[in-house]
Amino acid sequence: MRKEYDFSKGKKNPYAKKLKKQVTIRLDEVTLHYFKDLAQESGMTYQSLINLFLQDCVKNERKPKVTWKK
Repeated sequence: MRKEYDFSKGKKNPYAKKLKKQVTIRLDEVTLHYFKDLAQESGMTYQSLINLFLQDCVKNERKPKVTWKK
């Protein structure tokens, strides 16, 4: 390993904008349990599964149906 490195000719990561962002989200127990069970069946992490689901919503421009009780 060198004592010093020269980064003067370094370039910014062209994929940096495509990287995922870490966020905090609050989910109810039923929803979290549902995605964890699906993740176990599919062999992927529940975070990735939730991300795939949300990506599908974005791609298909799905919007939640919200009705408020009076």
